[in-house]
Formats: sequence, C-alpha cells, structure tokens
Amino acid sequence: MPEYAPLELPENPKLAGNITHFARALRRAGLPIGPGRIIDAVRAVGAAGFTEKRDFYWTLHACFVTRPEHRMIFAQVFRLYWRDPRYLEHMMSMMIPAIRGVQEERKTQSAEKRAAEALLDGAEAPDLQEDNTEGETQIEVDASLTMSGQERLRTLDFEQMSTAEMAEAKRMIARLNLPVKPFASRRGQASLMGRQVDTARTLRSAMRHGGELNKIAFKKPRPRWPNLVVLCDISGSMSQYSRVVLHFLHAVANEKGAGWAKVHAFTFGTRLTNISRHLHQRDVDAALAAAGAEAQDWEGGTRIGDCLESFNRDWSRRVMGQGAVVLLITDGLDRDDPDRLAKQMERLHLSSRRLIWLNPLLRWDGFAPKARGIAAMLPHVDSFRAGHSIASLEELAQVISRPEDVGEKGRLMQMIAS
Repeated sequence: MPEYAPLELPENPKLAGNITHFARALRRAGLPIGPGRIIDAVRAVGAAGFTEKRDFYWTLHACFVTRPEHRMIFAQVFRLYWRDPRYLEHMMSMMIPAIRGVQEERKTQSAEKRAAEALLDGAEAPDLQEDNTEGETQIEVDASLTMSGQERLRTLDFEQMSTAEMAEAKRMIARLNLPVKPFASRRGQASLMGRQVDTARTLRSAMRHGGELNKIAFKKPRPRWPNLVVLCDISGSMSQYSRVVLHFLHAVANEKGAGWAKVHAFTFGTRLTNISRHLHQRDVDAALAAAGAEAQDWEGGTRIGDCLESFNRDWSRRVMGQGAVVLLITDGLDRDDPDRLAKQMERLHLSSRRLIWLNPLLRWDGFAPKARGIAAMLPHVDSFRAGHSIASLEELAQVISRPEDVGEKGRLMQMIAS
C-alpha cells in the first residue's frame, strides 16, 4: 500500500455512499464490479472497522481487486478519492492540455490518468479559449501541423494512456501483424531452375531406364519458417507494458499467413511460466485471463538469471530447434549475479537464430546502461530496441527482416566500453 497523508473524516461521513461512489469510479476505470461486490465491501468495512488506514485499504482491496493488473488502478483511484484533498484540481490539470513553463511538473504515475478519468466522469474540462476580459496575455496554439489522434496514439507511451486510449490501442494492436520471411533449410525440393543436382532423383530415373542416364534432376533448398519464442517480463516495473505485449502476441499467434511455424510465449518474474496454449484461444480476454491465472508472479520481483536458466534447461531444446527468433521483453533491472545472467544470455543467444531485446526504458532520451543487469545482457543480443508504444511494435517486422539491424546496441556498447 502506498504511503499517503492521514485520512481525515468529515463530520457526517456517509461511509456507505462514499464506498458506492468509489466502486463506481473503479468500474469506470475498468474493474468488473457489480452491486454484489459493493454490498460485500460495505459489510466488510463494517466488520473490520474504520480505525486504521491500512486495514481500510486492504479491506476494499480484497473486495474489489480480483486480477493482478487491477492493483495499480485501484491504488491510484483510492489515493485520488480517499487521500488527496485537492484531487479534483490535480485531475483537471491532467485532463486538459498544459503549456509547460519553467516550473517542473510532477510526472503522471502509472494508471493515474485512467483513475482521473474515472473520477471525473461527466465533468467538463475548463475552457482554455475564453475571451481575455482581464487583460491577460492570450496564448494561441496553431494546431494545423499537429499529429492526428491516431498518429499521436501510435507514439504514446503505454503507461501514460487513459482507459479510452488503451482500449483504442488494443484495437489497433489486434490489427497488427508480424510477417517473417522463410529461410533456406538443408533439405531440398525438386526444381527445374535449381542449381544443385538431385542425386537421388537422378539415379532413380536412371534405374527406370535400365541404368541409362537420360536426364539430370535438380533441386533447390526447401523454405522453412522459424518459430517465434517470446520471453516477457511481468514484474512490477513491467506489468503495464507486458499486458499490451501479450495482446500483440495473441494477435500474432492467431493470424493466418504470418509465416511463423509456431508461437511460444513465456512469462517470468520470480519464476518461468509457459502460457503458449492460452494464446491460441480465439477470445483475447479469455486468453489473457487464463494466462494471468497461471502466472502467479504478476507485479512481483525480478529474477531474470534464474528464469533464463530454467528456460535454457527445460524448454530450449523443445522450442528452439527450428532456428527460432527470440523476443526478450524486459527492462533488465535484475539484482542477481551479473556473471550468471551473462552466461545464461550467451547460451540463449547461441540457441536462437536471432535474439531481439525490447526494453521500454529506451523511451528516455538520456538512457544509459548503468544497471549491472543491462550491461551484462547487452553484448549477447542481436538488436536492442524500445518497446513502449504501438510504433515500436510496428517496427518489429522490419527489424526481423533485416539481420543487420542492431538498434541502439552499438551506441550503448560504446558507452559501456568508455
């Protein structure tokens, strides 16, 4: 539970009505809450009492939160509704465009904008284009060259999206594809334009004519499509990005004609979980709900080295035998032994045809590989790119098709060397 200012009760609190209004805000923010849960919450608070702030928080948490991805939304709505006496002004400032001055503004936390929209449902944002009756300086913004709403959504950080923006982003992601070109295998197939002699077919043809060699058969390499293996970090710092990436993987796994032989997906935080079979369900909500139920370490700690060791030991030979392309989605913030992490990354790299690391921390312009985990992992990847927006996911198709693409790896490796 986050630490906030003490909770001050009004003279006539009307606690049941406040809990009901709080539950409605949670429902508008995306939590599946019905009248039954509201009644249970009122009864639970009556039984647990209202003397301790922490007890009140966790009592409502137990009644309203049923999925790991709802914890952050609940925490932000609770803070804005029960804790911040000036929450309305702050939320209004987040809902309208702002022109940043010299004073530094507080950065919006994860799910805070979504919580603000839920609590301000029906409220109108202040009009910024009022007439200047008091003689203040008017500021006019020319929006003729600004991006469209959809283009802005493509480049918007997943963590800063509102509820409506996230819903639209998921619809856009459902239409994305990740095509891959086949590569030539060692096996051949008959071809009149082939450059390699098919010795077996040539000799069989000669046997049919009494051993006389009348025609030489040719062959060409048979095309083969690789597997796609995704290792997705679901720890606390990656939870918001992981949910969007899993929506993207569901679209890739269920798309026909994408070219992938098989799509294998694993989540890891404190332990490794195989969720491949859940992604093949047609309904995305049911697929992600089943995957979330099986992965019990959502928004927990991070043990990248241990999880990679489990994958290399238990799953590598099963899913990496067809020249698989590996997508590693993590921020690389690991506190385990960096030498052990580097060893497991090297083994993963040697087993894969191409290893691509998507790191949402690259959205920051001043990103540097200062963390020991990032410095240990970076030398063993083929490409290092950002993974925080729809545009970054769209670029994956080009990255996979260009073996020479290394992303930001070259620049960051120079920073490590210096």
